[in-house]
Amino acid sequence: MLARMSKFILVAILLCGAGMAGADPMMDAITELQHGWAKGYYSTPKDQQNDYFEALQVKAHQLSEKFPGRAEPLIWEGIITSTHAKYQSIFSAGGTAKAARDLLLSAEKIDANALDGSALTSLGSLYYKVPRFGSFGDYDKARDYLERALKVNPSGIDQNFFYGEFLSERGETAKAVEHLKKALAAPARPGREDADSGRRAEIQQLLNKLTK
Repeated sequence: MLARMSKFILVAILLCGAGMAGADPMMDAITELQHGWAKGYYSTPKDQQNDYFEALQVKAHQLSEKFPGRAEPLIWEGIITSTHAKYQSIFSAGGTAKAARDLLLSAEKIDANALDGSALTSLGSLYYKVPRFGSFGDYDKARDYLERALKVNPSGIDQNFFYGEFLSERGETAKAVEHLKKALAAPARPGREDADSGRRAEIQQLLNKLTK
């Protein structure tokens, strides 16, 4: 009986150890940032978004400092920083957008393919969304980054959405519709249901505009 109990305890310890070994504190923290971003972007009242993303940007920066040399935290700090710029005054947004670009460029240098090429996707969107000043408003760079992102993840919802949005703004409507439909048909991302739901609504809205 004691021998059997000892064996049970040993197995339990080994299983517990295996579970702990499989835990990834960095990715757990990134998951929290992802949900925080989705909440801020899709659910937070407009008059609260600037303050919300300012606080979330601080959390993202703390994660980047905690895991230096890793692309993933830099990517999410860049995404959150660029989103924060959207809600700032015109006097602050330019500097924040540049900070986001620098974070994403640093992540690209470490691992351009990290998180399904999210640094490439985000850089592409920055280069066409931010008005032309400094090195922004560069549509050639935007196209290059977005096409590189699609090579990393051809069926991705974000990769196809941002490329489709870019093409629609460049007047390439037929090709834009093709990629937006691919974005709608993209596989669900486990654990990213909140972001997927909001993104699909954006995609459908743009598709309706292009096909009416």
